[in-house]
Amino acid sequence: MRGGHGGDERAVPLMRGPTLRAAGLVTVVLAGLLGSAFALGRSLVPDPHPSATEVATPLTGTRYGDQPPSTDFPDGTASARPIPDAAPDAAPVEPGGDGPYGALVTTGSAGVALTFDDGPDPRWTPQVLALLAQYGVKATFCVVGENVQANPDLVRSIVAEGHTLCNHSWNHDVRLGKRSPAMIRADLLRTSDAILAAAPDARIEYYRQPGGAWTPSVMSACADLDLTPLHWNVDPSDWKAPGATAIEALVRSQVGPGAIVLMHDAGGDRSGTVSALQRLLPELVFRFELAPLPVGSP
Repeated sequence: MRGGHGGDERAVPLMRGPTLRAAGLVTVVLAGLLGSAFALGRSLVPDPHPSATEVATPLTGTRYGDQPPSTDFPDGTASARPIPDAAPDAAPVEPGGDGPYGALVTTGSAGVALTFDDGPDPRWTPQVLALLAQYGVKATFCVVGENVQANPDLVRSIVAEGHTLCNHSWNHDVRLGKRSPAMIRADLLRTSDAILAAAPDARIEYYRQPGGAWTPSVMSACADLDLTPLHWNVDPSDWKAPGATAIEALVRSQVGPGAIVLMHDAGGDRSGTVSALQRLLPELVFRFELAPLPVGSP
């Protein structure tokens, strides 16, 4: 056959009759096989568990650890990780007995004391104070000298609302107990002076050693300055920011009459502590007398 452009081309035979019908049949069969294979493939993929769509994410908004620490401590201790309050060299606490080197670990009564370390912090301390006021609870705030100096108004608020203040060193030096006796004494005095500069009427009768790393030298300084060494016997490790649920569960499982509960209102992201406190307070108020640690007579 002569092509339209003048070139020679081979003739292409046309499919007619039975040949066309056979090709159509093959196409139908192939389509059916492909459909069956697709359906089989879908059947091998498991459907999601019916409850999967009903599981709510426990945390909303900014995730824990995404925010930088809201409190800056010197000497390289400020980081994305909260400041530890369980130093490896801390003396062990005997269950049901005295704390390390005789530090206070119970209230001495059926009452429960909530204590908050490392503040005051302009972000978290007001939230803690608001929750305590909402439930009519008084607590003990173990404050760091540098934060006191930076936030004197918060110190005055703590005192005005009837909470107890506790000296927690000048800059949360967990190695303070290994310094010279003169350095330890100067650190505690400097912190107390900052507290009194912010709130002249404040009473300071307790001292809590950073990291719980008590030493005989620290105990001697406390005795010299008439400060009661304050430890704890309920520690939910909220400084690790494990989330509100974990903090709440640990406090609930450990708290009992006479407990001193260690929590934090500074030193990192304390949203988990605030949320846990919001959940715990109604129950704790119902079960126990919550009170600040007692202060002596004038």
